[in-house]
Amino acid sequence: MSVITTDVTAPADVPAPAAPGRARLRFLRGGKTRTGLLILAFFAVLAVAGPWLAPYDPDAMSDDLLQAPSAAHWFGTTHTGQDVLSQILVGTRGVLVVGFLAGFLATVLSVLIGVTSGFLGGAADEALSMLSNIFLVIPGLPLIIIIASFVEDTTDLLIAAVIALTSWAWGSRILRAQTLSLRRRDYVEAARATGESTWRIILFEIMPNLTAVIASGFVGTVIFAILSEITLAFIGVADISHWNWGTVLFWAQSNQALAQGAWWWFVPAGLCIALLGTALTLINFGIDEFVNPRLRSSAGGSRKVRMRVGFTPVARTGTPGKPSKEQSE
Repeated sequence: MSVITTDVTAPADVPAPAAPGRARLRFLRGGKTRTGLLILAFFAVLAVAGPWLAPYDPDAMSDDLLQAPSAAHWFGTTHTGQDVLSQILVGTRGVLVVGFLAGFLATVLSVLIGVTSGFLGGAADEALSMLSNIFLVIPGLPLIIIIASFVEDTTDLLIAAVIALTSWAWGSRILRAQTLSLRRRDYVEAARATGESTWRIILFEIMPNLTAVIASGFVGTVIFAILSEITLAFIGVADISHWNWGTVLFWAQSNQALAQGAWWWFVPAGLCIALLGTALTLINFGIDEFVNPRLRSSAGGSRKVRMRVGFTPVARTGTPGKPSKEQSE
């Protein structure tokens, strides 16, 4: 009686599973994430150094009225001779400060309320869920318009605070749902059985698994805050004496720049808004792909996966359907 032997050794070139650190590096090296971070870094540099890089005072008037882009004024001038490039550079700081400050405050509120609600459950969950539902139905822009009508000096800090207070509820609901699915996992139950405190379990067991969701919510809130602030400035609700990209568009629209053919007055600000929104969106896409491997579009990686899944062991000797000489013996 002979024994049939089969070689089931996997190919030597099959790579080992990537470590968590390498996965993070792969996320940072992704084309979408890298492009978004580079564009965002460019605008961050402009926000910090914009007032020093501006060739002119953005409020200074001159005799060069409504001039097209030239060597003296790269982005042209307004109807009063103000330099558009200087207005764009100086206004970048206000846009990023309001966007990221509102995103940070809204993310902190959504994490505190959403994670606490989902993990504690019971009466605390009911109360915090009701609070989230109330803020979900509060419209952000009309509330800011009402507040601005009663406040003489509508600062960036006030606008960021109002945007944050009216935009944290969506993130809170998402984090609550994720926490509900995590709080009964084995590692959480093990930590609870060893006597870990509630807040330690939340910080060291629950929060690390919510990092990608929190980051994605933060980026989405920043996009919403930036667009809200520009919209408020464009419609004249915010302080129009404080320069940002929405203020540039407000003065261009008020003085009929499009009808006068002064495209250089509003196109640069519009392109900056589009580029910044694209950068943040690319970063958000990169976070989604990092969280959900199904969204990764690497064709080479997909082929490798198919090759591994389709591998089947074959006999070292003989052909399918025909016994070898060793088998017949």
